[in-house]
Amino acid sequence: MAGTGDVPLFRKDGKRLDGREIDQLRHVKMEVGVLPQADGSAYIEMGNNKIMVAAYGPREMHPKHLVLADRLRVRAEYRLATFSVNERKSPAPRRREHELSKMIQEAVEPSIFTEKFPRSTIDLYILVLDADGGTRAASITAASLALADAGLPLRGLVSSVASGKVGDKIVLDLSDEEDKYGSGDLPVAIINQSKEITLLQADGQFTAEELKTGIELAMKGCHDLYLIQREVLLNKYKEISQLLKEDESEAELLKVNDEELTDNEEMEDDFSDEDSIDETSVDENDDDSPDTDF
Repeated sequence: MAGTGDVPLFRKDGKRLDGREIDQLRHVKMEVGVLPQADGSAYIEMGNNKIMVAAYGPREMHPKHLVLADRLRVRAEYRLATFSVNERKSPAPRRREHELSKMIQEAVEPSIFTEKFPRSTIDLYILVLDADGGTRAASITAASLALADAGLPLRGLVSSVASGKVGDKIVLDLSDEEDKYGSGDLPVAIINQSKEITLLQADGQFTAEELKTGIELAMKGCHDLYLIQREVLLNKYKEISQLLKEDESEAELLKVNDEELTDNEEMEDDFSDEDSIDETSVDENDDDSPDTDF
């Protein structure tokens, strides 16, 4: 069996340990608008990864010495929850978390029209609730969704996934075991509308042909993720549109009821005026009738 050392990474039938083919993504679930307090938010499950992202902004930049006069500053903070890994992690951020924060910021920033928001900032807060390999790529995908949910004008959605070398095979979307015991990984992020690559790293040794295959496989995976991102956003705005239509229907119904009530009140006023006229006529007739003395 393929693998590093004594760790098997393929089953006897040639499939990966979790039953996937070499070009297959793990189970993916995405949601947007999960945090009402944030300007934009997203949640992603990718395999056993569970990641929450909140976006705040564009808003005034603090501290002032970090202001960029000609464009928006994008800041990202990536954190692993203390319970997200097998052994409890210290709450203090590690050097690796600072590195991944910068990678995520640099991967999503090219998709933003930063020049439209000078002297401002947008802050991304990424919290990994459960880590299962590939948290960097999943965080980038969720961060782009959160930016779109915040209503920020974008050149396109950024999606990200890693391919890698497991034994002598190039596979897509490495699991935690494949990441640890495989021969290398190749995370890629792209802006889907333009196919611009915003992240490309390689950890391990790849031949030129393996590198080409890995990038092509990762870009295919990014496109599959983009279709899910797009569907999630469309579903959100379809729900909003449906709610607006229901509100309009209720408002129209209330308007009709108000008009009917007004008409009824006017009819009652008319009847009241007619009764008053009749009573006045009766009184006048009584006054005009001759007195009879007996």
